[in-house]
Amino acid sequence: MVVCPKCDKSDFIQLAGFVRGRQRFYCKSCAYHFITEHSDRKSRKKNQVTIIDIAERLGVSASTVSRALSGKSDISEVTRQEILKTAREMDYQPNLLAQGLILSETHTIGVIIPNIERPFFASVVSGIQQVASEAGYRVMICQSNESHQTEVANVQALVASRVDGLLICHSIRTETFDHIKLQHRKGIPIIHFDRVCNEIDTPKVLLDNEGGAFLAVEHLLNQGCKNIACLAGPENLIISQERESGYLKALQKYDISVRSELMIRGDFSTAHASEGIERLLSLPQKPDGIFCMHYKNAIEIMVKLKERGIKVPEDICIVGFGDESLTAMIEPSLTTIHQNPYLVGQKAASLFLEKMTGSEESQISKTVIVAGELIVRDSSSRNKV
Repeated sequence: MVVCPKCDKSDFIQLAGFVRGRQRFYCKSCAYHFITEHSDRKSRKKNQVTIIDIAERLGVSASTVSRALSGKSDISEVTRQEILKTAREMDYQPNLLAQGLILSETHTIGVIIPNIERPFFASVVSGIQQVASEAGYRVMICQSNESHQTEVANVQALVASRVDGLLICHSIRTETFDHIKLQHRKGIPIIHFDRVCNEIDTPKVLLDNEGGAFLAVEHLLNQGCKNIACLAGPENLIISQERESGYLKALQKYDISVRSELMIRGDFSTAHASEGIERLLSLPQKPDGIFCMHYKNAIEIMVKLKERGIKVPEDICIVGFGDESLTAMIEPSLTTIHQNPYLVGQKAASLFLEKMTGSEESQISKTVIVAGELIVRDSSSRNKV
């Protein structure tokens, strides 16, 4: 109920339009116009400072505040500085969604990764952040936790937040890409990295999975290994296919026959590693070297071998894919392929910025390959100088 502040009556109150976005009232009893203190705040969130709040404090119009905050030149420098000072004091934060609706861009990039706890993806995000920040973009990060359903929800949430584009590494369980195809048809810039979708023509940043696997297996061969097993990932995963190709090419180069029983496919889980090493050790002709497509599985296998009294690298050499901090700390330290994740992030963000230029050349979907590097450590070093 609205009460007239002059005559204290409520039966004769009428609505009388708006003044600077605030509801105005008219009391027929005493012919008085007024605006109540709460009438313009019903829809505001508590403690969220708006342009109207700044205008009220300074006694200027909301449009004047808006022009000052957006850098318009039709305001005196004295007024502008006073408005900026007040905005800082009141901790004013611009409404990015509202700006996005007006400008059709928010200068925000949506990033979806499988797991932020993995150092690889944390480094990728750091590379993205560095390039994006220098270009004046913010980064919103979501993780799928290796869930297709969560990945779909992340895409929907980021698009609803009006991000200017998506940088995405798919979950290990993502086999259908309708959620990405939909946004691609809408014209939303999409950059893929690491685990990509080849069903859509998008710019991509790929690891040299085949080349890295070749280096890893060639290194095992140079250490004298002849029966090299491969602990692989899911067959549908492109990175697994590429790393398997590198494994096979190395064997072919050195005229080593491929033994199907030495190829153990799974899902990169701990159970996969445990079951895999049990199968390999039960073979009549046991492996003398193991290439693991995931560094974590390599570490898990070394633990299992140690429990059985099997020495690494004397009995079995181990090489993993992915050089994260733990690989250098364990005993023996793990030989790995370093993937340059920070560079992957930088390249992905750079491809996005190219896409945003709108030039004819930028509309051509590029593929950038980031080469890996073999880091030789104790788990495979038989021929020490």
